[in-house]
Amino acid sequence: MSAWPNLLLILAVAAVPSLARADVYAFTDANGVSHFSNVPSDSRYQLLISTSSEAAAGTAVKEHSIDWLARSAQYDGLIKGAAKDATIQAQLVRAVIVVESGFNPRAVSKRGAIGLMQLQPATAKRYGVKNIYDPGENVRAGAHYLSDLLARFDSNLELALAAYNAGEEAVERYGRHVPPYRETLAYVPSVMKVYHRLMDQARAG
Repeated sequence: MSAWPNLLLILAVAAVPSLARADVYAFTDANGVSHFSNVPSDSRYQLLISTSSEAAAGTAVKEHSIDWLARSAQYDGLIKGAAKDATIQAQLVRAVIVVESGFNPRAVSKRGAIGLMQLQPATAKRYGVKNIYDPGENVRAGAHYLSDLLARFDSNLELALAAYNAGEEAVERYGRHVPPYRETLAYVPSVMKVYHRLMDQARAG
C-alpha cells in the first residue's frame, strides 16, 4: 500500500508522451474547491505537473503532487468494490481517477465535471448519484459508466475512454473513432499509459 503514492507520482508525471502533452494545471478558488485542467483557460491556473520531460518534474512539483497523490491509498477498497460491481478492472478505474482528478474528491473541471471521476451532473443523475462529491457515489457511478461505454463500443478501450472524455455522441459522430479534439487526443493516451503501467505493476506484484 505504501508504494502507491510513489508509483502514482511516476504515472502522473509520465502519463503522456511528448507528442501528446497533457500538462496538469490547477488552482483553488475562494470556496476552497480545487480545479484541474490540461487546457488552462483561466488565468488562475498554475502548472502542477508537466509531462514534457522528466526534467520538468522539479522538486516543488513532486512535493505538491505527492501531497494529493498520497491520499489515493484511502480509496483502494472503494475502487476495488466499484470495479467488481461494474465488472471492469480496478486498474482502469484507478487510471481514470489519476488523470481526471489526482484523487481530489472536490475537483471541478472548467466544464463542470466534478469529483474523483469528474462526472458531469447529467451523467451523475443518470446513475442515481445523490451527492456527486461523495467519493463512494462518484466512483461507483464512474465505474458503471465506464462499463457501459465498453459495452457500447465493443470493448474498445480507447473509444470508451474517448467517450468518457468527449461524450458518446462525439465518438459516434466521428465514425466510432477518437474525436480530433485536443483534450481528447491527449486524454486517451494519458489514461492508457497509466492503465498499462498499473496492469504491469499488478502482474509483477
